[in-house]
Amino acid sequence: MDDIKIFPGSSSRPFTEKIVQNLGVEIGKCETLNFSDGNTFVRIHESVRGRDVFLVQSIALRPNDEFTEALFYLDAFKRASAASVTLVMPYFGYAKGDKKDEPRVSIRGRVCAECLELAGADRVVALDLHSPQIQGFFKKPVDHLYALPVFTEYLRKVPLENPVLVSPDTGFIKQARLYSEVLGWPMAIGDKVRRDHSEQAQIMDIIGDVKDRDAVIVDDFAISGGTLLELAQELRRRGARRILGVLSHILMNSSGIERLNHSPIETLLVTDSVANPHIGLSPKIVTLSVAPLMARAIRSIARRESMAQLFKEL
Repeated sequence: MDDIKIFPGSSSRPFTEKIVQNLGVEIGKCETLNFSDGNTFVRIHESVRGRDVFLVQSIALRPNDEFTEALFYLDAFKRASAASVTLVMPYFGYAKGDKKDEPRVSIRGRVCAECLELAGADRVVALDLHSPQIQGFFKKPVDHLYALPVFTEYLRKVPLENPVLVSPDTGFIKQARLYSEVLGWPMAIGDKVRRDHSEQAQIMDIIGDVKDRDAVIVDDFAISGGTLLELAQELRRRGARRILGVLSHILMNSSGIERLNHSPIETLLVTDSVANPHIGLSPKIVTLSVAPLMARAIRSIARRESMAQLFKEL
């Protein structure tokens, strides 16, 4: 581990601090400056020549600025003669742009993947990508980790009566089924319709039995919280007793958090993949750290060891 250096991007410094504490190494010295004209400037304050470098940066609440910053850091590390550069991306916001589903639109996730590789990323580590096929947008190795073991360990300790897992839509069924298999709980599925880009979705139906059950909604992320909260309301109308939520990434702003506070959701489990300052506004939110998971991945990469054990735990 003496040959690696772990640097924080501006969106993930607290998360990076947790990673280096787990690994027992020092955090890399660097700085990001944002000038009044909107330009971004990055600087590395120590030598990385011949080192295996890890940059930790979520593309989250300021996606354009954070993505540009990541590109500049990758370029800077390469120009400073780093032996390799791994981008650790706890949340990849542009992964939502994973397909061309209407005329004359960009496949944004693919464009971003190509830019990251051209800037110097030799490897990418990500958590709960919006779609697994995002890995195919990269020509370099992608280690796609899951927060599932962290959440299921917590959920096993919650005293739930007749629990049921609820996928918010058909697109998340495969991942929800993993939760179902690990926990041994039945599943229900929301039938969601999104008619435009307003970040609002309409729940048309729920497939499965939720009456007199404790329902746990599982999803990868929430921006406005519309899908999550609409589904919770529908579950309550259909007789669910208690309603909990599980989100790998939470990007909700203060108005979304306020809606959460007045929703039927009793507890919302989230990770610290996004440094969201608004989550402190809700007593319903419980944050579980995935920094130890990322630290294990970094250790395996640094030691040239297989990461298979991280997936055997699913």
